[in-house]
Amino acid sequence: MTTTPDIITAYLAAFNRGDWAGMLALLADDVVHDINQGGAEHGKPAFAAFLERMARCYREELRYIVIMASPDGTHAAAEFQVHGAYLAEDTGLPPARGQRYALPAGAFFCLKDGRISRVTMYYNLQEWLRQVGG
Repeated sequence: MTTTPDIITAYLAAFNRGDWAGMLALLADDVVHDINQGGAEHGKPAFAAFLERMARCYREELRYIVIMASPDGTHAAAEFQVHGAYLAEDTGLPPARGQRYALPAGAFFCLKDGRISRVTMYYNLQEWLRQVGG
């Protein structure tokens, strides 16, 4: 039996490998993605487009990961530190010149039928902007 922490561990490990297919395989078809300080996107195709933008604009590694899960396995949270480089300008953000950054972040997850049905990301955008010179 795969536990909720196992699923979240696999999801975050796939992120660190840049294994977008591996991440998508862990998501429900109707996944909801709450973007940090932004709106919500719905469905795997929207999430895949988000990952493509991430691959183009950023190179990130999650470190010092701590995963917590509810006893019933329907909710989980992960705290980690993001170490990254800003590779290409993302919409509405300052120009990219390979600036490096490191900041704490967190993610909250809902799970249904062994798949991640909601991903909610949080990090301090103002601190990220400060670090990349925005």
